[in-house]
Amino acid sequence: MGWVLVLVVVGVLVVVGVAIYDRTQRRHAILRNYPVVGHFRYALESFGPELRQYILTNNNEERPFSRDERRWIYTSAYRRDNTFGFGTDNHLDVTPDYLIVAQSAFPELPRPGEPTGPEWDFPVPCAKVVGGDRRPGAFRPSSVVNISGMSFGSLSGAAVESLNRAAALTGCYQNTGEGGISVHHRHGGDLVVQVGTGYFGCRNEDGSFSMDRLVEMVGTAPVRAIEVKLSQGAKPGLGGLLPGVKVTPEIARARGIPVGEDCRSPARHSAFDGVEGLVDFVEEVAAATGLPVGIKSAVGERGFWISLADRMERTGLGPDFVTIDGGEGGTGAAPLVFADHVSLPFLRAFPRAFRPFAERGLTDRVVFIGSGRLGLADRALAAFALGCDAVHVGREAMLAIGCIQAQRCHTDRCPTGVATQSPRRERGLDPDHKSVRAANYLATLRHELLRLARTCGHHHPALVTAEQVELLDAQQVTTSLGQLHDYRPGWGVPGPGEVRDLLADWPADARAPGR
Repeated sequence: MGWVLVLVVVGVLVVVGVAIYDRTQRRHAILRNYPVVGHFRYALESFGPELRQYILTNNNEERPFSRDERRWIYTSAYRRDNTFGFGTDNHLDVTPDYLIVAQSAFPELPRPGEPTGPEWDFPVPCAKVVGGDRRPGAFRPSSVVNISGMSFGSLSGAAVESLNRAAALTGCYQNTGEGGISVHHRHGGDLVVQVGTGYFGCRNEDGSFSMDRLVEMVGTAPVRAIEVKLSQGAKPGLGGLLPGVKVTPEIARARGIPVGEDCRSPARHSAFDGVEGLVDFVEEVAAATGLPVGIKSAVGERGFWISLADRMERTGLGPDFVTIDGGEGGTGAAPLVFADHVSLPFLRAFPRAFRPFAERGLTDRVVFIGSGRLGLADRALAAFALGCDAVHVGREAMLAIGCIQAQRCHTDRCPTGVATQSPRRERGLDPDHKSVRAANYLATLRHELLRLARTCGHHHPALVTAEQVELLDAQQVTTSLGQLHDYRPGWGVPGPGEVRDLLADWPADARAPGR
């Protein structure tokens, strides 16, 4: 009995010691929030493949990100070995719309000055200048991979700060989302301010748009551009709601709203109406701020894009960039029918919006950005092949800072502190460590894009054509993206002058992230 008592005491001391260590360490949000018990999650994860092989699901059945995809993001964020052994376990012969990269027989070798692996200070610049020669604040984004619009309120302050620090480390910019600029956005990363239908951060007392407050807001932070949000892929045609319980004093200050009250975004803008009103609004904002101004939208009806391109062709006015969000994009919460059935997925959505601009010869003056589950190298390359000049990553960046795809974003009970305003849960997320992991992931994605581009015979992902990415169907028939969407030769590739100017200075001057 004496030995039993000793073992019990030792066991209790070990558990208490582990619990104290877990609560004070800063590397793992799960262990910090759930000491001792959290170790079971990592133990189960470590032999998950063996369990799945015999009694559970395979590596590709979990959604929205499969176990393989999450593993690649996690290992990339940790700078661990992110390779896979024994060949693909995907069902290439039965998976519809399976992406295949048509590699060149003579791939390009890395150019002098390119690192052999992912590096924070090698950001792969955009092939186009946002704002061209039209805006005083025109700029060439330092990175082709940037952080998507996720507002403070939907994400915790620690998560926003982690992503902003990562942007500063890697030369990316961070889109603020529609919640305005908070203190958590002010840690060195460049910003693109999103103006949504609620006009948070730039609104009058009655909720209407205030140009004066917008100018004041962008003057207080390193803002490079302004994005007018029309809709997003995960809940197109709907507004948003931040429940009053999540509207803390800090969020209320950033958004310009009362503390503790439900914060609603209407389904459409009140500051303008129709294509003509949108173009005029874009020009007014650009004139007042001196910054490039773009739009973000999901894709449904064709008529809007045709009318917008017609208006821009006639007047020479309009947005400097267009962000297209696919229907597979993420959100904190959405009605199931909207998330599942409204708006096109990215590979169908982007060409529908891009084509009217290409037919009118406008693509060289507009920077095209893609979002909606594009934080994996194969899908990102497909976006560039279709005509994107940059991609935004959202949930993948969340995974890099600790998200475990618990899908509790709408409950305020996110276990890792990423998508919550709960101080207890947010405490587990340490920006000092998580910013490094996000930076590692961003650098790895850029590196993978470069390697894929060189595999296709190009030195930059924007040079990959729509004929070099194919879709394999269940009948083993391949169709290139160019064939599928009837792209004409040259569509989706930057003009010769832009490519010449870019490659002349890059990568020699690439190791200078930031402004």
